[in-house]
Amino acid sequence: MSTLKINSDRLWNSLMEMAKIGGTEKGGCKRLALTDLDKQGRELYIKWAEEAGCTVKVDAIGNIMCTRPGEDMSLAPVGTGSHLDTQPTGGKFDGVFGVLAGLEVVRSLNDQNIKTKHPVEISVWTNEEGSRFAPAMMGSGVVSGRFGLQEILDTTDVDGLRLGDELERIGFAGETPVTGRKFHAFFETHIEQGPYLEAENKQIGVVTGGQGQRWYNATLVGRESHAGTTPMHLRCDALLASTQLIQKVEQIAKAHAPGCGTVGFMQVVPNSRNTIPGKIEMSIDLRHPLDEQLTSMDKALSDAIAEIEAATGVAIQLDPFWYYEPIHFDQNCVNAVRKAASDLGYSHMDIIAGAGHDACYVSDFAPTSMIFTPCLNGISHNEIESTTQEECEAGCSVLLNAIVTMAEQVNEAETAELAAAK
Repeated sequence: MSTLKINSDRLWNSLMEMAKIGGTEKGGCKRLALTDLDKQGRELYIKWAEEAGCTVKVDAIGNIMCTRPGEDMSLAPVGTGSHLDTQPTGGKFDGVFGVLAGLEVVRSLNDQNIKTKHPVEISVWTNEEGSRFAPAMMGSGVVSGRFGLQEILDTTDVDGLRLGDELERIGFAGETPVTGRKFHAFFETHIEQGPYLEAENKQIGVVTGGQGQRWYNATLVGRESHAGTTPMHLRCDALLASTQLIQKVEQIAKAHAPGCGTVGFMQVVPNSRNTIPGKIEMSIDLRHPLDEQLTSMDKALSDAIAEIEAATGVAIQLDPFWYYEPIHFDQNCVNAVRKAASDLGYSHMDIIAGAGHDACYVSDFAPTSMIFTPCLNGISHNEIESTTQEECEAGCSVLLNAIVTMAEQVNEAETAELAAAK
């Protein structure tokens, strides 16, 4: 049972079929959360899951739960999964690989007539990317209790469309409660989205934890004025101040290596060729695997903003609207991934997740780990994101074996809980 393999061609063909939904000219995908394309992707996945014998439920935030029965349905499922939504210029594999790897695990268990003690459940988490609706990882965040359900349902996108209304519109405002979900164990398989595995020539990343993140919305308010009649020394240019802030973000990240700092979103008002910008709205993303360093980065950002305000006269409002601390994954789950990789003969290394993932929030309420596979040049969130069929096969085979290992275990707490229920 330790060297089970998946159907590599079937997994790859499923990935390529899903990639047609929202496919872009450059070979990527644009399937933003709760759009018509997201609806199509969800419906195709549900069709496949039902054909594989899974029962399907949808909860109040739109998360999809597909369950393959276990021998003892009173036991908590061993879970896996990821997300189907993409970035505006996303690739074929980010998120969707984790979902379809879970589906391939179920299909492979069926092929080999393997029955597991625990049920196996595949999750599609709503709006992991946080691109259309912020913040990211909403579906798993609501289930974990990090976010309130109503708070998230009332979130709007840049066009003012409400998330709850969009769930209703595409038919995925489910009736299953978001509270009370349990997993015996949970695994998320994902392309690395970074260069380490490729650089070290390793086939599998055994993910031991995830770095912390702080997300901010910054609003810079200067003064609109005519581009031709206002002398340089009398200007209060919000865009100019924003460029100074961007440079500070980079400096802060470099001073806290291996931290990262990114400005990825900006709106300019009035965005007119011959008017000095009076208002800027921008995002700031700070990340670090050590919480004390992330706190230091936060302090440095506040200090930098005070300096820029004093130097430019531009007022800067900083909204620190999202934070989660560095994550340490469950050692038993990590060991199951490491053993599966070793038993299958795949080269592997321990690694920290640099990006946010649904597994990070799932770890709040369940034993959790992740499996990383390489991606070409470490590039993700880009239409040229690429990996190989063999790399996907390796990650999915490790997932299959880790799931089977955990699905045969019943721990003392579960035994006591079952006895009390009887």
